[in-house]
Amino acid sequence: MSDERTYHVDGMTCGHCRVAVLEEVGALAGVDEVEVDLATGRMVVRGDAVDDGAVATAVDEAGYEVRS
Repeated sequence: MSDERTYHVDGMTCGHCRVAVLEEVGALAGVDEVEVDLATGRMVVRGDAVDDGAVATAVDEAGYEVRS
């Protein structure tokens, strides 16, 4: 069964920002798909057993911050 989680990412302003977040979060175990909307800062993560802490850490490593 696949989970879908929605997050808000602060600090993304361009295509490079979007790609950095997609790559970091997309590399997490269990993540099947990541969608990022720059205009709203909304990120949707789909996969099996998506871990909120791991997602926040991956976004941080990309240089941005997850806001709940």
